[in-house]
Amino acid sequence: MSYEKTRGHPPDFEVHYRFFTPEEGGRYSGPPWQHYRGDWAYAETPKELYMIHPEFIDEDGALVADGQPVPWEGRATMWALIPERRAEIHRARIQVGVKGFFMEGNKKVAEATVTRVLNLHNNPSFTVGK
Repeated sequence: MSYEKTRGHPPDFEVHYRFFTPEEGGRYSGPPWQHYRGDWAYAETPKELYMIHPEFIDEDGALVADGQPVPWEGRATMWALIPERRAEIHRARIQVGVKGFFMEGNKKVAEATVTRVLNLHNNPSFTVGK
C-alpha cells in the first residue's frame, strides 16, 4: 500500500538516487525492496540522521510494486516521518540540488540528489505554540 494512503498526505520531495555497489562499500545483499526504511542524511552533515523514507517509482512515475526489489538507480519520492522536523528543519534545507544519502545505521548505502520539491511546504507539520 502506498505511503500516500497510509500517511494521509502526498510526498514531500523527490530524489534521483544511486545505491552503492558492494565494491563501493554499499549493500552486499543487493538493492532493497519497496518500502525500505533506511534513514536520510544531508551530505553536508552526514552524521545527523533523519527519518525520511523513500518510496521508489519507475521511469513512468508509477510505484514499484510492494515486495519487489528496486532498481540500483532511479527515482524515489521522499516522506519525512516526523512533522516537527518537516517544519523546523527540512523546509529550510530541502531544495532542488540538495545532496544526501540513504543510510543504514552510520553506513552510507546510496547517494541522492533532490530533483523536485513536491508537498513539503503543504504537508502537515507541528506548529509551535499550538
